[in-house]
Amino acid sequence: MMREERKIRASSFALLVMLYTIGSSILLSPSSLTFEAKQDAWIGAILGIGVGIAAAILYSRLGRYFPNMTLVEYSETILGKWVGKGVSVLFICFFFTIASLILRNLGDFLTTQIMPETPIQFIEIIFVIIVIMGVRLGLETLAGAAGIFLPWFILLLVILTLFLIPEIDIKKIQPVFEEGIKPIIHSALLFMGFPFFEIVAFLMFIPYVDKQEKVGKALIVGTGAGGLVLFTLTLLSVLVLGPTATAGNAYPSYLLAKKINIGNFITRIEAIMAIMWFVTIFFKLALSFYASILGLAQLLKLKEYRILTLPLSMILIVASLVLEPNTPYLIKFNESSWWLYSSTYGLIFPALLLVVAMLRKKV
Repeated sequence: MMREERKIRASSFALLVMLYTIGSSILLSPSSLTFEAKQDAWIGAILGIGVGIAAAILYSRLGRYFPNMTLVEYSETILGKWVGKGVSVLFICFFFTIASLILRNLGDFLTTQIMPETPIQFIEIIFVIIVIMGVRLGLETLAGAAGIFLPWFILLLVILTLFLIPEIDIKKIQPVFEEGIKPIIHSALLFMGFPFFEIVAFLMFIPYVDKQEKVGKALIVGTGAGGLVLFTLTLLSVLVLGPTATAGNAYPSYLLAKKINIGNFITRIEAIMAIMWFVTIFFKLALSFYASILGLAQLLKLKEYRILTLPLSMILIVASLVLEPNTPYLIKFNESSWWLYSSTYGLIFPALLLVVAMLRKKV
């Protein structure tokens, strides 16, 4: 069966998890959190991060039972040939759906905020070509790129945070618990589904970490670090823009960067946020697309996954335009259904696989 031969370090694995967690959530999550919880969005973010770390522990426990197998491979071992293949197909479709939605996020952002005259199809094709290059070069290359880009990402985040300090108004997060606990829990559920339960895609990459005993820690650290970045941006959005403006804008983090004004000299440096987002969305798109291709190759018992990159990338572009007609549709879907869909694959199925694996081991 086809398998990647090269290994990555646990620290590189943690970096990939972190960038994947941030992904497109860096622009979209503050809005969805604030829409439900208003000025208490930061509390919902903390609850969501807690559940995300718990999900990372679940994935590490499951991966520990089969350290040399991917999710697609041990699904058949745990559930039997046909049921296992059926579950694998569902996971592959889930990873592919994530990739298609992320690609559409990218296209919508660029055509509405930066290049409104450019056809969305052209933007998606250009970005998919870059993603294909990354996927074909393999996980080791993506991990190396993460190590190069992360310091710059952290630097831009620090600059953004420091420049926004003069704009902070602590009164904008008051009063706490004004709407009660129910909206906070709902916002936390949305945050769990997007992005934390989507980290289940890394069950396809655990066998390629050189020191398996460090996988659990890498998953937890990467998830926690990514969640901390999203929490920071959500809190800044509420403190600077206020809950109403944050909830009413599709890309509040981008609007946040426009608010920077240092002595009327340093102003409108929203390019910082755009660059940060391009970095994180590339890794999330590449890794989710990689997981779907790798899973399909293993399901079909192919010796080489790279032959699938071109045909599936063409389907990916079409799917991105079909699954998400427009941004308001995506926002509505995310608020109503995505967390349920995501929790099925990110919580219920992994928990089921772990329980059955534990029972089979005892027998």
